[in-house]
Amino acid sequence: MSVLLRGGRLGLGGAASDVRIDDGTVTAVGPAGSLDATEVVSLGDATVLPGLVDGHVHVEQWVRHRRSVDLSAATGPAEAARALRATAPAPGQWLSGRDIVPALWDTPAHKRFLDGELGDVPVVVRSIDLHTTWFNSAALALVGLPDHPTGVLRETESIEANHRLSELTPAAEVDGWIAEALAELPSLGLTGLIDLEFSDNLAAWPRRVAAHGAPPVRVHAGIWTPWLDAAIAAGRRTGEVVEGTSGRVRVGPYKIVSDGSLNTRTAWCADPYPDDSHGLCLVPADELEALMSRAWAAGLVPAIHAIGDRANTAVLDVFARIGCTGRIEHAQLVALDDVPRFAELGVVASVQPQHAVTDRDVADRLWAGRTDRAFAYRTLHDAGARLELGSDAPVSPLDPWQAIADAVHRSDDGRPAWHPEQALPLDVAITAACAGRASVEVGAVADLTVVAGDPSAASEESLRGTIVLATLVGGDFTYRR
Repeated sequence: MSVLLRGGRLGLGGAASDVRIDDGTVTAVGPAGSLDATEVVSLGDATVLPGLVDGHVHVEQWVRHRRSVDLSAATGPAEAARALRATAPAPGQWLSGRDIVPALWDTPAHKRFLDGELGDVPVVVRSIDLHTTWFNSAALALVGLPDHPTGVLRETESIEANHRLSELTPAAEVDGWIAEALAELPSLGLTGLIDLEFSDNLAAWPRRVAAHGAPPVRVHAGIWTPWLDAAIAAGRRTGEVVEGTSGRVRVGPYKIVSDGSLNTRTAWCADPYPDDSHGLCLVPADELEALMSRAWAAGLVPAIHAIGDRANTAVLDVFARIGCTGRIEHAQLVALDDVPRFAELGVVASVQPQHAVTDRDVADRLWAGRTDRAFAYRTLHDAGARLELGSDAPVSPLDPWQAIADAVHRSDDGRPAWHPEQALPLDVAITAACAGRASVEVGAVADLTVVAGDPSAASEESLRGTIVLATLVGGDFTYRR
C-alpha cells in the first residue's frame, strides 16, 4: 500500500507539496495535488520534516530517573537528605534521588547526611550530570563498597556501582518501564535514538523486543568496553540490524568516556579550575588509541565522551592518528585551534543544548574567562562541523523541541541569552536534530515528522510547545494526532 502526505509544507517555509511513500521509502515529491496513492492524508497548514533523532540517551537510567525524587532545588546535602526523608519507599525497596548540583553547594555531600535522616533505607542520589552518585551506608553495602569513606562516587567508580545496583532490579521489570516510556516518544516527533546505556545493550534489546514487540523508534544500541570483545567476536558492525528486533534496532557506536564533567570538576581542561585542579584524563592516549583502533578495524564507529578542552584535543589527536571518523560526545569546551579539526577529520559533534542553559551558572563559576568557547555550537557549525543534537537523557529532558529551542535561544528561564553569539539558526538546529538530514528526499527511508504550522514563524514558547501531528517510521504511522 502507498501513502500520500498531501499539501503539507516541505521543510521550514517550504512550498505546499505532496510526499508519496511506498514500502517504507519516499518515492516521489511534487507540488500539492500532483500525486496520488492508496491512502491520502491531507495535511493543510502543516510542515513535513525528516524524522527527529535523539543522538545521546541512556535509556535505562532515563526510565529509572522518571521514578526518582527531584532534588534540583536542594542547596546542600542536609536539605537534600531532609527532602528524601519525606518520601517513604515501599517496604524492601531503596530510595533514589536525582538532579543535585554539588558544584553549587558550599558543603560537600557525605554519606553521614543520608545515614542520619534515613537510617537503614538504601539511598542513592545522582548528580544532574550523572558523573557523581551519592550513596548512604546501606546502599554502599548493596554494591559491595561497605567501607567507602564518603559515599560519594565519581566517574568510573560511579558508573560501575550504578551498573551493579541496576542488576538488583529484575530485567523484566525494567524492560516494562522502558516499553512504557518509549511509547510516549513518537508524540514528540521522535523516530530514533542512540542508546548509550552502560550495559550489554546488544543482548538487552532483543530480549525487550521479544517481550514487548518492536520499539516505536529506531534504536542504535551502543557498545562499551566490557562488551567490546564479545561484539567483535560476533562480527558486529555499526549500522547493521540486530537480529530478533524486527529491524528496529541496529548496532550503535563504541562508547568511551575519556574525561569527566563540568559539574564534578573532572572535565579535563588546559586551564585550572578555581581549586587549581585540571580535571581527569580517564583513559590515557595510548590506551584510547588502542581501543579505538581495534573497534574501528572491526567496523565499530567510536563515540568518545570529551567535555574539557584538553580532552577534546587529545581525542581529536587520536582520531587523526588512526585516520578514522566517529563522534565526540558533548564537546562542551573546545580550544579555538581544534574547532576546524571536527570537519577536517569527519568527526561529528554530538551536543546537548540543554546543558548550555542548565550549566551556564556553573560554567561562569568554574570556567570563568573561557565561556566564549563553551558550548560553542555556532563556532563549530561555521567551521563546517556536523552537529547532531541530543538530550543525554536523563541529564536533560528527552524532548527534541527543548533541545532545538535551547540551541536557538540559549536560555530557558527568561534570562537574556547566554553567549547569544553561539546560538544556531533554526534551520541548522532542526537539521542537527534530524541526525543531519536537511530535507525530505526521494529514495530516503520514510522516517518523517509532521508538525502543525511553520516552526520558522514560531516564538520561543511556541517552538518549545511544537504540536506534532504525525510521526512515521519506515512509512508506518507511529503517532497520529
